Amino acid sequence: MKNVILRKIIVQRFFRTKSTLSRLDVLEETTKNHEKKELQKLNIIQKEKLIKPGPSLKEFIQKENNVTLHSALKSDPVPYLDRNSNYGLKRKVYFEVYGCQMNVNDTEIVWSILKDNGFLKTENLLEADIVLLITCAIRDSAEVKIWKRLEYLKSLKKKKSLIEYKPFLKVGVLGCMAERLKTKLLEKDKLVDIVAGPDSYRDLPRLLALTENNQTAVNILLSLEETYADVTPIRLNQDSVSAFVSIMRGCDNMCTYCIVPFTRGRERSRPVDSILDEVRQLSEQGVKEITLLGQNVNSYRDLSKAKSFYTLNSSKLSEPVTTAKGFKTVYKTKIGGLRFADLLCRVAEINPEIRIRFTSPHPKDFPNEVLEAIKSKPNICKSLHMPAQSGNTEVLLRMRRGYTREAYLDLVNHIRSLMPSVTLSSDFICGFCGETEKEFEDTLSLMEIIKYNTAYLFSYSMREKTTAHRRYVDDVPKDVKVSRLIRMSAVYRKYAEVLNRSQIGQIQLVLVEGNSKRSEKYLAGRNDGNIKVIFPKGRIPHKDGNHPIDIKVGSYVAVQINDANSQVLKGIPLYHTTLMDFYRTELCKKHDISYLKYASYM
Repeated sequence: MKNVILRKIIVQRFFRTKSTLSRLDVLEETTKNHEKKELQKLNIIQKEKLIKPGPSLKEFIQKENNVTLHSALKSDPVPYLDRNSNYGLKRKVYFEVYGCQMNVNDTEIVWSILKDNGFLKTENLLEADIVLLITCAIRDSAEVKIWKRLEYLKSLKKKKSLIEYKPFLKVGVLGCMAERLKTKLLEKDKLVDIVAGPDSYRDLPRLLALTENNQTAVNILLSLEETYADVTPIRLNQDSVSAFVSIMRGCDNMCTYCIVPFTRGRERSRPVDSILDEVRQLSEQGVKEITLLGQNVNSYRDLSKAKSFYTLNSSKLSEPVTTAKGFKTVYKTKIGGLRFADLLCRVAEINPEIRIRFTSPHPKDFPNEVLEAIKSKPNICKSLHMPAQSGNTEVLLRMRRGYTREAYLDLVNHIRSLMPSVTLSSDFICGFCGETEKEFEDTLSLMEIIKYNTAYLFSYSMREKTTAHRRYVDDVPKDVKVSRLIRMSAVYRKYAEVLNRSQIGQIQLVLVEGNSKRSEKYLAGRNDGNIKVIFPKGRIPHKDGNHPIDIKVGSYVAVQINDANSQVLKGIPLYHTTLMDFYRTELCKKHDISYLKYASYM
């Protein structure tokens, strides 16, 4: 019996011990697992301490070159997809404008876009973070000047890179030269950081952001639609009494010597409503002269409008022959839409005290309806730019201008019959491919016959990608071109002086623009014919008043001309007036301005 009891006790103790051992094993296993995990954590921590991350780009640059880092590298990089959200903050932009009035207006568009994205504008090149060159590609001389400027800016970048806490200077080339030479600009000694064509200005904030880590940025895509109609330009000179308003972009004429269709793209017109809105804003700001701009400004046609709504003398215009007699185009004539004559009259009627000019036109786009519109509104200046380019029909044919010498002369005679007091200006090119001495003499004779008030004269400069570059040879020697240019200039100046001196004794309406460049004792302005007039400062009365007051910028002043040369008129200020009052009085006494009866706002 005792043996049985003892056996039971032994068995029970055995199982208790086994159970305890089992529990101990479990506890030990759990402990081991916990310790293993803790050890793994410790190892990870130790490894993180032992294995430091490699140097960042900014640390590597600093160590290898022993230089102080720029503030641009000290800050964390902006996330790639959101770079344009804050890159412009307080960065200063310096603008340099080359070429035509269109580039001035483009700069105002660019400045508006950048300002909306937080950029600041500076007039001091040395404090700029970004330098933007708005460029011209019409002639080789313009490009040579820009290349030299880029070399200087490259040296400036090196100097600024040594200044502590200054961001790297960024240089951008915008406009026509960017479109024509995009590859060369990027490859030649890395002179630029940004290349942007005329239709990619909206993309500039993003392009500038991409340059933050020394990446070059390019957008040279041309558009069939871009007119920047919804962008309100910010005028570069807020004190100026004049302003530019772009109404169309591009050109379809394809003159063989011209690069514009390849750098500016096809013609497209800005909607009329946006143009009128901008003109109203400028009127409210006190602007006294507006120049409508376009590469081929008088071919304007707003095709968003189904019909043309302009009425002259209360009769609706039918669809006209849209080119002047004897002129033709290389493209299919556009049908419908609101035409240039319509736009001119609508703009003129917004404020009769604002002078209206336009440039640059093509002679083919002066049908009668445009001439009648100019004649009918006193505040549309009777000053027309008529680019002839050559006086020889064969040269004009090679240039693909679309008219003959005779057609051009007929158009000028027709214009002068409608507006006897009109002033004319023109462009001429000498030394075009194959131009003979006789052909050049035809240009001189055309200048002698017409007698231009102003002329812009150039020797031919071959442009790559143009039709002339593919089809012709630039075979007129450089010294011959120079000689012909001098002869053209002499003929122009001779007759310009004759025309200007014929105005001595006349009383002319002058819009005061500011001090004369030659003397602060004199003021300068322009007459209706766009000729500069210089006159002494002083106090003069209003026409119907006796109390004299100072002559201020933006005033209309009647000036009696007493001297002249080929470039300027000089005179004596008589009285303050308004544009409409002047046309009602002085001109009605002396000239045939029957067109005044059409002015509904008089």
